[in-house]
Amino acid sequence: MKKAKISKKLLKIVGRTNARYNLIGEGDRVLLGLSGGKDSLTLAHILNHVHRVAPFKFDFKAVSITYGMGEDLSRLENHCKEYGIPFEIYKTDTFDLAKEKIRKNSSFCSFFSRMRRGALYSAALKGGYNKVALGHHLDDAAESFFMNFMYNGALRSLPPKYRAKNGLEVIRPLIVVRERQLIDAAKANEFPLVGDETCPAFRFDVKMPYARANTKELLKELEAKNHHLFISLKAAFEHIHSDSFLKVD
Repeated sequence: MKKAKISKKLLKIVGRTNARYNLIGEGDRVLLGLSGGKDSLTLAHILNHVHRVAPFKFDFKAVSITYGMGEDLSRLENHCKEYGIPFEIYKTDTFDLAKEKIRKNSSFCSFFSRMRRGALYSAALKGGYNKVALGHHLDDAAESFFMNFMYNGALRSLPPKYRAKNGLEVIRPLIVVRERQLIDAAKANEFPLVGDETCPAFRFDVKMPYARANTKELLKELEAKNHHLFISLKAAFEHIHSDSFLKVD
Protein backbone atom coordinates (compact mmCIF):
# COMPACT_ATOMS: atom_id res chain seq x y z
CA MET A 1 0.00 0.00 0.00
CA LYS A 2 1.43 3.38 -0.98
CA LYS A 3 2.02 6.12 1.60
CA ALA A 4 1.99 9.86 0.95
CA LYS A 5 5.00 11.95 1.91
CA ILE A 6 3.66 14.35 4.52
CA SER A 7 6.25 16.56 6.23
CA LYS A 8 7.02 15.92 9.88
CA LYS A 9 6.32 19.59 10.59
CA LEU A 10 2.80 19.37 9.17
CA LEU A 11 2.08 16.14 11.04
CA LYS A 12 3.39 17.73 14.24
CA ILE A 13 1.14 20.78 13.86
CA VAL A 14 -1.93 18.60 13.32
CA GLY A 15 -0.95 16.35 16.23
CA ARG A 16 -0.62 19.33 18.58
CA THR A 17 -3.91 20.75 17.35
CA ASN A 18 -5.62 17.44 18.01
CA ALA A 19 -4.23 17.29 21.55
CA ARG A 20 -4.93 20.95 22.35
CA TYR A 21 -8.56 20.92 21.22
CA ASN A 22 -9.33 17.23 21.84
CA LEU A 23 -10.54 16.65 18.29
CA ILE A 24 -10.15 12.88 17.81
CA GLY A 25 -9.86 10.30 20.57
CA GLU A 26 -10.43 6.70 21.52
CA GLY A 27 -13.47 5.14 19.88
CA ASP A 28 -14.38 8.09 17.66
CA ARG A 29 -15.88 7.48 14.24
CA VAL A 30 -14.84 10.31 11.91
CA LEU A 31 -16.30 11.12 8.50
CA LEU A 32 -14.16 13.44 6.37
CA GLY A 33 -15.79 15.67 3.77
CA LEU A 34 -13.52 15.06 0.75
CA SER A 35 -14.00 17.55 -2.09
CA GLY A 36 -10.82 16.39 -3.79
CA GLY A 37 -9.13 19.77 -3.45
CA LYS A 38 -5.68 20.23 -1.90
CA ASP A 39 -7.00 20.86 1.62
CA SER A 40 -9.35 17.93 2.10
CA LEU A 41 -7.19 15.46 0.15
CA THR A 42 -4.10 16.33 2.20
CA LEU A 43 -6.20 15.98 5.35
CA ALA A 44 -7.35 12.55 4.14
CA HIS A 45 -3.72 11.42 3.94
CA ILE A 46 -2.92 12.95 7.34
CA LEU A 47 -5.85 11.18 8.99
CA ASN A 48 -4.85 7.96 7.25
CA HIS A 49 -1.37 8.35 8.75
CA VAL A 50 -2.70 9.15 12.22
CA HIS A 51 -5.03 6.15 11.98
CA ARG A 52 -1.98 3.92 11.48
CA VAL A 53 0.30 5.33 14.18
CA ALA A 54 -1.94 6.86 16.89
CA PRO A 55 -1.87 5.21 20.34
CA PHE A 56 -5.67 5.23 20.33
CA LYS A 57 -8.14 3.52 18.03
CA PHE A 58 -10.66 5.38 15.88
CA ASP A 59 -12.49 4.79 12.61
CA PHE A 60 -12.41 7.18 9.70
CA LYS A 61 -13.76 7.36 6.18
CA ALA A 62 -13.62 10.00 3.44
CA VAL A 63 -16.83 10.81 1.59
CA SER A 64 -17.33 12.92 -1.54
CA ILE A 65 -20.69 14.59 -2.11
CA THR A 66 -21.88 14.77 -5.72
CA TYR A 67 -24.45 17.27 -6.98
CA GLY A 68 -25.98 15.06 -9.64
CA MET A 69 -24.15 16.76 -12.53
CA GLY A 70 -22.55 13.58 -13.82
CA GLU A 71 -19.32 14.21 -11.92
CA ASP A 72 -16.52 11.77 -12.65
CA LEU A 73 -14.65 11.00 -9.43
CA SER A 74 -12.96 7.84 -10.69
CA ARG A 75 -9.44 9.32 -10.39
CA LEU A 76 -10.11 10.34 -6.80
CA GLU A 77 -11.66 6.97 -6.02
CA ASN A 78 -8.70 5.10 -7.52
CA HIS A 79 -6.26 7.34 -5.64
CA CYS A 80 -7.91 6.57 -2.31
CA LYS A 81 -7.89 2.85 -3.09
CA GLU A 82 -4.20 3.01 -3.99
CA TYR A 83 -3.33 4.64 -0.66
CA GLY A 84 -5.72 2.61 1.47
CA ILE A 85 -8.01 5.53 2.33
CA PRO A 86 -11.57 4.35 3.07
CA PHE A 87 -13.73 6.21 0.55
CA GLU A 88 -17.37 6.55 -0.43
CA ILE A 89 -19.35 8.65 -2.90
CA TYR A 90 -22.60 10.09 -1.57
CA LYS A 91 -24.91 11.08 -4.39
CA THR A 92 -27.46 13.90 -4.25
CA ASP A 93 -29.78 15.69 -6.70
CA THR A 94 -28.71 19.16 -5.52
CA PHE A 95 -28.04 20.40 -9.06
CA ASP A 96 -31.62 19.76 -10.23
CA LEU A 97 -32.99 21.26 -7.03
CA ALA A 98 -30.87 24.37 -7.56
CA LYS A 99 -32.49 24.98 -10.94
CA GLU A 100 -35.75 25.58 -9.11
CA LYS A 101 -34.37 27.44 -6.12
CA ILE A 102 -31.69 29.77 -7.51
CA ARG A 103 -32.78 32.81 -9.48
CA LYS A 104 -30.82 34.39 -12.29
CA ASN A 105 -27.95 36.62 -11.12
CA SER A 106 -28.42 35.51 -7.52
CA SER A 107 -25.73 34.26 -5.14
CA PHE A 108 -25.28 30.51 -5.28
CA CYS A 109 -22.40 29.74 -2.88
CA SER A 110 -24.41 29.75 0.33
CA PHE A 111 -27.09 27.52 -1.22
CA PHE A 112 -24.67 24.84 -2.39
CA SER A 113 -22.66 25.11 0.82
CA ARG A 114 -25.76 24.46 2.94
CA MET A 115 -26.87 21.58 0.75
CA ARG A 116 -23.41 20.01 0.71
CA ARG A 117 -23.08 20.30 4.50
CA GLY A 118 -26.55 18.83 4.96
CA ALA A 119 -25.67 15.88 2.74
CA LEU A 120 -22.43 15.36 4.66
CA TYR A 121 -24.33 15.35 7.95
CA SER A 122 -26.85 12.87 6.54
CA ALA A 123 -24.05 10.56 5.40
CA ALA A 124 -22.45 10.76 8.85
CA LEU A 125 -25.68 10.03 10.72
CA LYS A 126 -26.60 7.15 8.42
CA GLY A 127 -23.13 5.65 8.82
CA GLY A 128 -23.09 5.94 12.60
CA TYR A 129 -20.28 8.51 12.74
CA ASN A 130 -20.04 10.89 15.69
CA LYS A 131 -17.64 13.43 14.16
CA VAL A 132 -17.36 15.22 10.82
CA ALA A 133 -13.94 16.51 9.74
CA LEU A 134 -13.53 19.52 7.45
CA GLY A 135 -10.39 20.78 5.70
CA HIS A 136 -10.50 24.45 6.73
CA HIS A 137 -7.08 25.97 7.52
CA LEU A 138 -5.77 29.14 9.19
CA ASP A 139 -6.08 31.21 6.01
CA ASP A 140 -9.76 30.20 5.81
CA ALA A 141 -10.27 31.24 9.43
CA ALA A 142 -8.62 34.62 8.81
CA GLU A 143 -10.67 35.21 5.66
CA SER A 144 -13.87 34.26 7.48
CA PHE A 145 -13.05 36.68 10.31
CA PHE A 146 -12.34 39.63 7.99
CA MET A 147 -15.38 38.87 5.79
CA ASN A 148 -17.69 38.86 8.82
CA PHE A 149 -16.00 41.98 10.15
CA MET A 150 -16.17 43.97 6.90
CA TYR A 151 -19.39 42.72 5.29
CA ASN A 152 -21.61 41.31 8.07
CA GLY A 153 -20.81 43.52 11.05
CA ALA A 154 -19.90 40.55 13.24
CA LEU A 155 -16.77 39.26 14.96
CA ARG A 156 -16.70 35.53 14.26
CA SER A 157 -14.44 33.00 12.61
CA LEU A 158 -14.02 29.20 12.32
CA PRO A 159 -13.60 27.25 15.58
CA PRO A 160 -11.49 24.07 15.85
CA LYS A 161 -14.64 22.20 16.78
CA TYR A 162 -18.32 22.76 17.49
CA ARG A 163 -21.42 20.67 18.01
CA ALA A 164 -24.08 20.84 15.32
CA LYS A 165 -27.77 20.87 16.21
CA ASN A 166 -28.07 17.23 15.12
CA GLY A 167 -25.53 16.16 17.75
CA LEU A 168 -22.57 15.65 15.42
CA GLU A 169 -19.28 17.25 16.43
CA VAL A 170 -17.61 19.13 13.57
CA ILE A 171 -13.81 19.25 13.76
CA ARG A 172 -11.11 21.12 11.82
CA PRO A 173 -7.72 19.38 12.29
CA LEU A 174 -5.98 21.83 9.91
CA ILE A 175 -7.25 25.00 11.57
CA VAL A 176 -3.77 26.35 12.47
CA VAL A 177 -2.08 25.12 9.27
CA ARG A 178 -1.19 27.71 6.61
CA GLU A 179 -2.65 27.21 3.14
CA ARG A 180 0.81 27.28 1.54
CA GLN A 181 1.79 24.20 3.56
CA LEU A 182 -1.09 22.29 2.03
CA ILE A 183 -0.18 23.52 -1.44
CA ASP A 184 3.37 22.25 -0.90
CA ALA A 185 2.12 18.85 0.31
CA ALA A 186 -0.19 18.44 -2.68
CA LYS A 187 2.56 19.39 -5.12
CA ALA A 188 5.17 17.17 -3.48
CA ASN A 189 2.89 14.15 -3.80
CA GLU A 190 1.38 15.12 -7.15
CA PHE A 191 -2.10 14.52 -5.77
CA PRO A 192 -4.80 14.15 -8.48
CA LEU A 193 -6.75 17.19 -7.36
CA VAL A 194 -10.37 17.68 -8.35
CA GLY A 195 -10.69 21.11 -9.95
CA ASP A 196 -13.38 23.52 -11.10
CA GLU A 197 -15.08 20.89 -13.23
CA THR A 198 -17.17 19.84 -10.23
CA CYS A 199 -18.14 23.41 -9.29
CA PRO A 200 -21.85 24.06 -10.02
CA ALA A 201 -21.08 27.75 -10.63
CA PHE A 202 -19.96 27.00 -14.16
CA ARG A 203 -23.41 25.61 -15.01
CA PHE A 204 -25.40 28.66 -13.89
CA ASP A 205 -25.77 32.25 -15.02
CA VAL A 206 -24.99 33.69 -11.61
CA LYS A 207 -22.76 36.40 -10.26
CA MET A 208 -19.42 35.21 -8.96
CA PRO A 209 -18.71 35.82 -5.26
CA TYR A 210 -16.39 38.77 -4.71
CA ALA A 211 -16.13 39.08 -0.92
CA ARG A 212 -13.76 36.14 -0.40
CA ALA A 213 -11.55 37.09 -3.36
CA ASN A 214 -11.30 40.67 -2.09
CA THR A 215 -10.56 39.50 1.44
CA LYS A 216 -7.88 37.07 0.28
CA GLU A 217 -6.19 39.86 -1.66
CA LEU A 218 -6.39 42.21 1.34
CA LEU A 219 -4.75 39.65 3.63
CA LYS A 220 -2.04 39.07 1.04
CA GLU A 221 -1.26 42.79 1.00
CA LEU A 222 -1.31 43.04 4.80
CA GLU A 223 1.00 40.05 5.21
CA ALA A 224 3.43 41.56 2.72
CA LYS A 225 3.72 44.53 5.08
CA ASN A 226 3.66 42.46 8.28
CA HIS A 227 5.21 38.99 7.96
CA HIS A 228 3.91 38.06 11.42
CA LEU A 229 0.28 38.81 10.56
CA PHE A 230 -1.00 35.25 10.75
CA ILE A 231 0.99 34.53 13.91
CA SER A 232 -0.76 37.50 15.51
CA LEU A 233 -4.15 36.45 14.14
CA LYS A 234 -3.78 32.94 15.53
CA ALA A 235 -2.86 34.36 18.93
CA ALA A 236 -5.76 36.82 18.77
CA PHE A 237 -8.23 34.01 18.02
CA GLU A 238 -7.19 32.41 21.32
CA HIS A 239 -7.27 35.62 23.38
CA ILE A 240 -10.71 37.17 23.03
CA HIS A 241 -11.40 40.09 25.39
CA SER A 242 -15.18 40.26 25.01
CA ASP A 243 -15.49 42.88 27.77
CA SER A 244 -13.62 45.41 25.62
CA PHE A 245 -16.43 45.66 23.06
CA LEU A 246 -19.69 47.58 23.10
CA LYS A 247 -22.14 45.72 25.30
CA VAL A 248 -25.73 46.48 26.25
CA ASP A 249 -26.66 45.83 29.89
